[in-house]
Amino acid sequence: MSLKTLGPFVLIAALAACATGKADRSPAAGPDISLATLTTVTQTLSSDSFEGRAPTTAGEEKAVALIADRFRKAGLEPGNSGSWYQEVPLVETIAAPTALEIEGGGAPIRLTYRTDFVANSYQIQPRVRLSDSELVFVGYGINAPERGWNDYEGVDVRGKTVVILVNDPDWQQSDLGGRFNGKAMTYYGRWTYKFEEAARRGAAGVLIVHETAPASYGWNTVKNSNTNVMFDIVRKDPTTDHTPLDSWIQRDLATAIFAASGKDFEAAKQAAKRKDFQP
Repeated sequence: MSLKTLGPFVLIAALAACATGKADRSPAAGPDISLATLTTVTQTLSSDSFEGRAPTTAGEEKAVALIADRFRKAGLEPGNSGSWYQEVPLVETIAAPTALEIEGGGAPIRLTYRTDFVANSYQIQPRVRLSDSELVFVGYGINAPERGWNDYEGVDVRGKTVVILVNDPDWQQSDLGGRFNGKAMTYYGRWTYKFEEAARRGAAGVLIVHETAPASYGWNTVKNSNTNVMFDIVRKDPTTDHTPLDSWIQRDLATAIFAASGKDFEAAKQAAKRKDFQP
């Protein structure tokens, strides 16, 4: 893995210039922003001349300058002590996994990078290695006390690698009812949350099982989003937000891993939709 610290990286910060100074007075209405304006700005930012707007590139500098200019024209004022920009140090990582092998159920299952799995680590180490890390299926990987749900109940995953499903347990519900708002994904359904919760639990790694329907995008999106240069903010303690290995695997590989363990993946998925699920 190649990594380096970059900075300062700039982000737009802006506040509306309509504060009245009294809590009981409504803010003045700002100028209307037309659909035509939004369309034009979107087309401009997505044009080839902005080179994709990737961090640390000339395209990024052009993009933030354009947005600041548009904020100014919309009647806003800079919100960071007179500046449109805020310094945000970033760390850049380029993952180069050498192998991922699952053992314990007969012949080893060897996974090919990009085709079968993608992985990265944000713990700012030149090399990360997992060895003999037990796999634990934790359903949707959700701990939501306010919703009466805890997929980690009764299991200690410290040092283990958790296998997690995407989305929420009730994602197939056609309306917005249900414990997790049905088809309206909550933050618990986001992969970012699942990585964070696993890190809080002390897991050594995460394997999120990718399926197109609950994710709402195909494997190519997962692959392309996780095999390029990656950025994260510089954290005081990266271990509180990321496990040593954050990864995704294809559904067919998950099915094979479950089968090698004498378990049925589809049956496990159905069990994970219930409140009484056990890891």
